[in-house]
Amino acid sequence: MKTDCRIGLVQMESIVGDTERNFQKIIHMAEVAQKQQISLLCFPECALNGYSPQDASEVGNSLDSSWVRLLNECSQDLGITLMVGFVERGTELPKPYISHVILTPGEDPAVYRKVHLGRSELDYFTPGDSFPIFSAHGTTFAVGICWDWHFPETAAIYSLKGAEVLFAPHASPMIAGDRKEIWLRYLGARAYDNSVYLGACNLVGSNGKSKQFSGGALVIGPKGELCNQSGLGEEGILSTTLSADRINLIRSPDRASMRDSFFLADRRKELYHELIELDISTRKNTE
Repeated sequence: MKTDCRIGLVQMESIVGDTERNFQKIIHMAEVAQKQQISLLCFPECALNGYSPQDASEVGNSLDSSWVRLLNECSQDLGITLMVGFVERGTELPKPYISHVILTPGEDPAVYRKVHLGRSELDYFTPGDSFPIFSAHGTTFAVGICWDWHFPETAAIYSLKGAEVLFAPHASPMIAGDRKEIWLRYLGARAYDNSVYLGACNLVGSNGKSKQFSGGALVIGPKGELCNQSGLGEEGILSTTLSADRINLIRSPDRASMRDSFFLADRRKELYHELIELDISTRKNTE
């Protein structure tokens, strides 16, 4: 990281199909974030269109839609990078993507498409097939959406590509349980193992259909430590300043202390072919 970076993680209610309402809320949050001197602002999964797999094909937008253009103008005007979840439809797509558009001042819109779909999403969405990284405000970062973070390879790939901050937007309903308790079981490991900062956020309230979301936002440091968190159940922005010195020391080849270890630097990738070759469905019963 070239300098300390101030990030923001949004909890917000998003109504399925009410894109105008959701858009206005996103713009308002972005204006608040600018006043808080936030450089990178991440919104939850499907924040623009609302999260409802059964309705996705009716409510999505293309990457070149007027909504994305207006969000891009907002990013340019405010001078901050916006990461906004939306349902991405395309004329040649049989099913839409669950996407996050990345809008950075002076840059064309970029996109991450959710690679790992949950089982309840498979019938309604197309999975993405790449792990892009992005750079803005002196920071290299990446986005993974909800279910993506249950796969350790996602964070490892991003860290090896140079990502210093990982963003984890979610659309996790209340029935899934307490976000903080669940997130800390595995997101701390994603950050610790890969020496990255990680920021997570979630939808909150009703989607206007049948789902209720619990909210939640937190920031984890590159040694798996909880840096900041917000209470559940209400809209708002969790802002945190990330130390460049901390992660630069860990990533430096001159690091001397074990507590500053960058574990990926010592991996033995020549032995990891089994990770690709093995499949859980082919295991033999050894009992």
